Amino acid sequence: MIPFLDLKAQARTIGPQIDAAIMRALRNERSAQGHEAGAFEERFADYCNVSCCRAVNSGASALHLALLAAGVEPGDEVITVSMNFVATTNAIIRCGATPVFVDVYPVTWTMNPALVEAAITSKTKAIVPTHLHGLMADMDSIMSIARRHGLLVVEDAAQAHGAEYKGRRAGSIGDLGCFSFYPDKNIGACGEAGAVVTDHPELARRVSRLLDRAQSDVLARCDDRMDEVQAAVLNVKMDYIESWTEARRSIAAQYDQALSGRALACPRPPSHDRHVYHIYAVKLPHRDQTFEMLRGAGIGVGIHYAVPVHLQKSYVELGYRVGDLPVSERLAREFLSLPVYPDLLPDQCSVVASELKKIAASETQVFRGDAAFQNKTLRHGLVA
Repeated sequence: MIPFLDLKAQARTIGPQIDAAIMRALRNERSAQGHEAGAFEERFADYCNVSCCRAVNSGASALHLALLAAGVEPGDEVITVSMNFVATTNAIIRCGATPVFVDVYPVTWTMNPALVEAAITSKTKAIVPTHLHGLMADMDSIMSIARRHGLLVVEDAAQAHGAEYKGRRAGSIGDLGCFSFYPDKNIGACGEAGAVVTDHPELARRVSRLLDRAQSDVLARCDDRMDEVQAAVLNVKMDYIESWTEARRSIAAQYDQALSGRALACPRPPSHDRHVYHIYAVKLPHRDQTFEMLRGAGIGVGIHYAVPVHLQKSYVELGYRVGDLPVSERLAREFLSLPVYPDLLPDQCSVVASELKKIAASETQVFRGDAAFQNKTLRHGLVA
């Protein structure tokens, strides 16, 4: 069996360091925003090439706090993408604002700036591009549009720790950047954790005020602060983030070489970008059957994301229908995520690629006339 993700392998490698860090944190007098959190904030700000980092308790909280700091209020609109995890949409709604979805590029799978300008109205307050799978969005175009219309940009960098766009790190280009350190991320805590980064002193001050229980003139959100245990674990893992990232990139390169020319589409990052491969997704027809066949062969695979947010039942009140975002909807039907993590062995990577190639080579025989899976995504909750 080749697992989709093996967190235990990482624990075996650095377990003693993690144990020592946790015990050190537990002996501290402060449970949150103490020495460990402060040290992590400095290290992660430096890593992202920004002046300020505020450590928080999750990526979802990071997004919510960043939007509040950006001045998003009830009645506002925030432009974002639907091909993403629901946390970004939920953060917008928690502010009382309305998410406005635009489609993504069919090649890079990130926000299509050509569609952003048409989505701007007098109610638009911010733009939230998502750096999907570890590849950054087209930030030059997005920032140009935002500046032209006086909008703030909040980077959803939850999947993009250390990713680069034309030499600039994720989180350093927009007005604010948001990260998740959920255990399955490229650098993960032992539970929930997140961070907001920025190079703007006033925005940093606003985030800090939201987290500071001593501030009497704001509604302090002290429950959003990162605890010392998570910060201690992240301080250990910061020593490894670059070597782990290069391991992911090496695995991705092996997949690229093995799968090129097949009946599937591999990630195609622009040459000026550094893709950090939180997810290595291929795009192929008959995804659901391929998923089942690979699982049957003992290979762990995933789907990110089976139903785009705009078509999930929980968001039906937003008024979107099938066909509104055709690229995102097609990706939801065709994305298949392969194992990619630093401890995946080259031989295991070869097995995954070999099994996928066999399926791709025989797909016309295997899938001809079989409609059993063709509308599976619709049966799982798309709004007709």
